[in-house]
Amino acid sequence: MRRLPPFLAEYVAGGACAEHTLRRNVEDLASIELRQRVLCDVSKVDTSRVLFGHRWSMPFGLGPIGISGMLARRGEVQAAQAAASANVPFCLSTVSICSIEEIRAAVGRPFWFQLYVIRDRAFMGDLLERAKEAGCSAMLFTVDMPVPGIRYRDFKSGMAGVSGFGVAARRWLQALAKPRWAYDVGLRGRPHTLGNLIPVLGRQSGLEDYIGWLGRNFDPTVTWKDLDWIRARWNRPLIIKGILDPEDAVRAVELGADGIVVSNHGGRQFDGVRSTVRAVPRIAEAVAGRVTVLADGGVRSGVDVLRMLALGADGVLLGRAWAYALAAGGRRQVAATIGTFGRELAAAMAMAGKTSITEIDRSILDV
Repeated sequence: MRRLPPFLAEYVAGGACAEHTLRRNVEDLASIELRQRVLCDVSKVDTSRVLFGHRWSMPFGLGPIGISGMLARRGEVQAAQAAASANVPFCLSTVSICSIEEIRAAVGRPFWFQLYVIRDRAFMGDLLERAKEAGCSAMLFTVDMPVPGIRYRDFKSGMAGVSGFGVAARRWLQALAKPRWAYDVGLRGRPHTLGNLIPVLGRQSGLEDYIGWLGRNFDPTVTWKDLDWIRARWNRPLIIKGILDPEDAVRAVELGADGIVVSNHGGRQFDGVRSTVRAVPRIAEAVAGRVTVLADGGVRSGVDVLRMLALGADGVLLGRAWAYALAAGGRRQVAATIGTFGRELAAAMAMAGKTSITEIDRSILDV
């Protein structure tokens, strides 16, 4: 993160308000203890997992991160290529630098797309059509941002707040203090437009539009009835992202969701809610295998992936882990991080006496 201008580094690292939930995501997950078993034949450990009709090499993928294309030159492309090479899922954010079409051209294979609840339903419909045309194989519909979270780090760093020349100049000065980033991303990584939003913002859109657009367009009136509108326009797997309550999980299943993501948005939205890992067991029990359960939040290693699976998740989405890797070394470092997580997961499974993801359950927890 030292390679990034402060306004971007703080944007990635920060959380809502006092960042209590952000810290608890990591701390609570790390506190889950696992049982070690010995003298088991673990000569062949299989980390593959079928999620939404595709067999992936590992039960985790790269979750959606807004403007990650600013962390490295055409960052979303680099991350998507690393994920494709490793055969793990990649999910593109609505508010990405690289467009749906650019990602498809770069990776040549299906990927997942994340859609926000926004006021302009016609634009949402257009995005859904573009995602279908690009062959996106699953849609993550994010529901935990009826309004943007209050992130004080972004105000202090210049990422958010009053727009104008002073804020822009502050970012420029921060960028110039990071010459490697300024050259590789600032110059060679152009255009810095929000690729998926060009139809509504124009080709001159940038960070000013990103912050302003979020505040103006997130829809606080959205209800469960809006899922019918999405479902009618999307006939592929639909995954509801941002579920923390078992009642909401059951409602999502009843309304036809194919999957849910147990998530508190990485502690970036509602500070004070429970950590993701504390929410997973109750939600997994409530839906009882009727829907695919993914989880994110605080996952920093392959051992953390195993913990989430043991608690009831079917798969895991990485967030900051791959964002940090992208900022540190682009595609190469993202690929290395995926490989490290995979090796850690395989080793932890062997230590727990398990050779297949399907064998992982609460029996490996030391409780």
